Amino acid sequence: MKPLEDIRILSLEQYGAGPFGSLHLAHLGAEVIKVEDPSVGGDVGRYVPPYAEGQDSLFFESFNRDKRSISLDVRNAAGRAVFEDLVRHSDVVYSNLRGDVPAKLGIRYDDLRHLNPRIVCCSLSGFGMTGPRAAEPGYDYVLQGYAGWMSLTGDPDGPPEKTGPSLVDYSGGFVAALSLLAGVHAARRDGVGMDCDISLYDTAISLLTYPATWHLTDGYTPVRTRRSAHPSLVPFQAFPAKDGWLIIACPKEKFWRRLLDVVCRPELATDPRFATFPDRAAHRAELEDILDAVLIQRTVTEWLSLLRTASVPCAPVNDVAHALREEHTLARELVVSTDHPRFGEVRQVSSPARVGSPPRHHRRAPQLGEDTSDILRAILGYDDDTVATLSADGAFGTPPSD
Repeated sequence: MKPLEDIRILSLEQYGAGPFGSLHLAHLGAEVIKVEDPSVGGDVGRYVPPYAEGQDSLFFESFNRDKRSISLDVRNAAGRAVFEDLVRHSDVVYSNLRGDVPAKLGIRYDDLRHLNPRIVCCSLSGFGMTGPRAAEPGYDYVLQGYAGWMSLTGDPDGPPEKTGPSLVDYSGGFVAALSLLAGVHAARRDGVGMDCDISLYDTAISLLTYPATWHLTDGYTPVRTRRSAHPSLVPFQAFPAKDGWLIIACPKEKFWRRLLDVVCRPELATDPRFATFPDRAAHRAELEDILDAVLIQRTVTEWLSLLRTASVPCAPVNDVAHALREEHTLARELVVSTDHPRFGEVRQVSSPARVGSPPRHHRRAPQLGEDTSDILRAILGYDDDTVATLSADGAFGTPPSD
């Protein structure tokens, strides 16, 4: 039995952040039922280009593996009745909508507690359900701007830049998954559910971590650094080699001394300019020039071999293709496959959550409403007449015209 196999989650999720969070819960065995609005064609992620055809896209596949889908209009009275029946049989109602929408849809704990006192209602929104921006839409790029990330990213002489992957979205998904599980644990212990009010804004601000502490405590002003260098630990950055770039990280004095042996410059250990971390930070540019002159003489592969032998933390600066075929990527089984009726074999990255034995088989992302019939009958016990009546009343979308 998988770790979360006894948890059922009703997920009014869309796009990236919300589906990313529930992806890992589904990976660990939770039954994640995507509640998709048929009036808008379901999750908008189904239509994200470039690899999109009809209601299928590789973007959607990336975030919805191992989930189920029910086509349900929760704003319709009949659809709402089905949704409330599902709440009675579930542990969690999860959503990633604008912060003011859970109240409008009636999916907060106070709206649903009469149906299931243990229900956990987890909202992941751009700005949370309270505060002056609660009603504003929030996307990763927007939040990176608000939270100061873009002022820290990129070359000091260049324009503000976002991180490569959408790290606010993905971090928010992880925070929502963590909070949701804590809520389920408490609900099962205490018999009472709750709201989990998670926001991308809170997540992004919290990830400022120690630069925020330095600023709030002593007025420190974070700045961009050349070559993505660490703000205070030197050397800890990207360096050019003969045929590319590599990362060298010396967050401890022992690594610094080992690096000097590798580059055949042991005399720098006694140079007062480079004796301590503060000294090296004060003379960062001089040290960078010295190391550049040495490192440019060999290839990345040659330097990595020497640095690894000396146990100096290092890495190549891979492109995505190289990262996905790295021997460690393959050894950790981080690439998984599913079969898709439109795209054939879909190869994608696995969840990093490893709890017990990792699952060997995965289900492709569901087609829109693919599991509707099974959910209505197997979970709710509806018979054909009940389903037909609900369908005629528009629960699953606009009923067919006579």
